[in-house]
Amino acid sequence: MKKTVSAIRGKGFKVLFSNEAYVALNSFLETEGYSSIFILVDNYTKEYCLNLFLKHFSKLNNASIIKMNAGEENKNLKTCHWVWQQLSDLGADRKSLLINLGGGVVTDLGGFVAATFKRGIDFINVPTTLLSMVDASVGGKTGVDFRGLKNQIGIITHPKMVIIDSQYLKTLPEKEYKSGYAEMLKHGIIRDKEYFKKLSKYKLLKDEKIEDYIHHSVSIKNIVVNEDLYESNIRKILNFGHTLGHAIETHCLNNRKIRSLPHGEAIAIGMIIESYLASQVCGLDLKVAEEIKSVFLEIFPKVSFSNDNLAAIIGLLKYDKKNSHGKIKFVLLYALGQPAIDIEVPTKNLLEGFDFYKRD
Repeated sequence: MKKTVSAIRGKGFKVLFSNEAYVALNSFLETEGYSSIFILVDNYTKEYCLNLFLKHFSKLNNASIIKMNAGEENKNLKTCHWVWQQLSDLGADRKSLLINLGGGVVTDLGGFVAATFKRGIDFINVPTTLLSMVDASVGGKTGVDFRGLKNQIGIITHPKMVIIDSQYLKTLPEKEYKSGYAEMLKHGIIRDKEYFKKLSKYKLLKDEKIEDYIHHSVSIKNIVVNEDLYESNIRKILNFGHTLGHAIETHCLNNRKIRSLPHGEAIAIGMIIESYLASQVCGLDLKVAEEIKSVFLEIFPKVSFSNDNLAAIIGLLKYDKKNSHGKIKFVLLYALGQPAIDIEVPTKNLLEGFDFYKRD
């Protein structure tokens, strides 16, 4: 019999796991008395996850399904406009509920749509990818990309609850599983070096084990978020690898000559390079940077960047959300489990960092 994984309490919401989560949601729907319920899905979650979800809820037989197109390229205001229109046309009011069933694109966009429709309706996140389970669906960040730049428009607001069920991971292609695994490794790098060591040999984990690891990652993120919801200080550590990673992800998404990268793969490159930067400006032992590089290159193939690619990626850094007063701010490391925030890095070190990533 599968053991019960304990709930994680955030500020004003809970992250619930497996059967306990479904029992809690059924009870919640009984008591809240919503006027109407809508489920936001994308192409993939409608096909592979919706029936898995609905089998737990007779109360949702009359819920309206809203389907958006899958993919980061659809995480924009145009899609928001379409979802708002669907909600309006289907008679949603301020006592309606939106359930976001999907990966990070669905939970980010769905949360933003709910937070802004009629000045805010309730929403629940049901993440279906490993990445959204350990990262996107918790922490209160909602939003969309703007003019090809990651997460430029959004709001911080929490769902009523988050439901995590590892059964949805069986519907994932392995590249998406790896994308979430990279974020789990990040949690170890910034907060728990023993966790990083446990995960450093990549593997597809069995249900019970992966649920334990998801729980640990969510717990790490929840502790940090509860301390600093609006990212004025300690929450910035969750962005390790993301300053360069988001720039790389954006460049690859907008450049048809380069393979677009899943979020976790782009962030993995960012973590490799930012580990090297840490060795140059924060005193991180270069052997640790080499270890981090080795772990991620066991999971992801090396990506080739031309000089023009590098110039474009470095040019995108000026749009990073952590920047202030026109200065680019990095999250780096003093040591495994000891992050450093608001670090400025000379451009020459950035180029050296890409060389570090490229060389064998």
